[in-house]
Amino acid sequence: MKNMLAAFISRVLRRVAQKSARRVLVASRNSSNDATFEIEKCDLYLLEEGPPVTTVLTRAEGLKYYRMMLTVRRMELKADQLYKQKFIRGFCHLCDGQEACCVGLEAGINASDHVITSYRAHGMCYTRGLSVRSILTELTGRRGGCAKGKGGSMHMYAKNFYGGNGIVGAQGPLGAGIALACKYNGNGEICLTLYGDGAANQGQIAEAFNMAALWKLPCVFICENNLYAMGTSTERAAASTDYYKRGNFIPGLKVDGMDVLCVREATKFAADYCRSGKGPILMELQTYRYHGHSMSDPGVSYRTREEIQEVRSKRDPIMILQDRMVNSKLATVEELKEIGTEVKKEIDDAAQFATSDPEPRLEELGHHVYSSDSSFEVRGANPWIKFKSVS
Repeated sequence: MKNMLAAFISRVLRRVAQKSARRVLVASRNSSNDATFEIEKCDLYLLEEGPPVTTVLTRAEGLKYYRMMLTVRRMELKADQLYKQKFIRGFCHLCDGQEACCVGLEAGINASDHVITSYRAHGMCYTRGLSVRSILTELTGRRGGCAKGKGGSMHMYAKNFYGGNGIVGAQGPLGAGIALACKYNGNGEICLTLYGDGAANQGQIAEAFNMAALWKLPCVFICENNLYAMGTSTERAAASTDYYKRGNFIPGLKVDGMDVLCVREATKFAADYCRSGKGPILMELQTYRYHGHSMSDPGVSYRTREEIQEVRSKRDPIMILQDRMVNSKLATVEELKEIGTEVKKEIDDAAQFATSDPEPRLEELGHHVYSSDSSFEVRGANPWIKFKSVS
């Protein structure tokens, strides 16, 4: 009886898989391979020409960007849920609404290029190559996290990705330093240095601009302007809200940060500018966060719920890409729904692991102080407590 039941289930699953494969094949036959779209023209500063106003999107690229943006959105919503269930503690800054920024930036550079950002880093962590499981598990402080459960929301790292930085604006000079290393090594690589509109008023950002321009460093400074910093509108906080002009002696671009294609083309332009040896360039991505500044901020004391809903309904980055792909026959609604189902399962599986994986052992507290060094003792909270540092 058990064998008959197993055989029956196997046949059903095989039919489902075959039907799914047929649906994708039919959709592929009925879809275009690529389409050309108009994108918003960037405002320029100290530049005679900017990124193109049209771009070609292939079907493969569109499906990739859609899956990545949807994954970031669902991952952030799951993090919200886990935080409210007290699986995630401490600081947690979500980037839902800003998916076009992280996906578009990654699409415009090489894997060998470098990225450093602020503490609103989950999306960039994912596009730089970290898995959803490793990100959510780091958020819950477990051993399977990308920083072994010791970094949390603001301190995640991947190959050529330098965090997640908890101090407002601190990544500015660090990004200039990474760009200096790129120039010193002569490898043609660049560094994207991201910060928010609130951090744009920090003095260390201006100092980084000066050093980068003086030494012609291959650094793309990127201001993710989501309009409200930590809870104060840009008009109330900044004497000049033209953040792309803040470099003064550095050329700048103002980009529609809600359009992944606009971000991609602007990033390609900026990257080429830096690689040519002309020095740094500044990009302002005009974007919007749906959540408050952090999980402790309801996000509606300085803006209305109606404003948030209007952005969701008219400028949502995922909907913009979805409409383009469906209307140009790059994908069908059914295909995109199937991607949604797959993404949901991936997020749910990752969350299950993130809430069941064990926490790091106390003796691991001193591990990974250095990337490569012989073991040595690290003093604990008093002279009698010692931890072993293992690289």
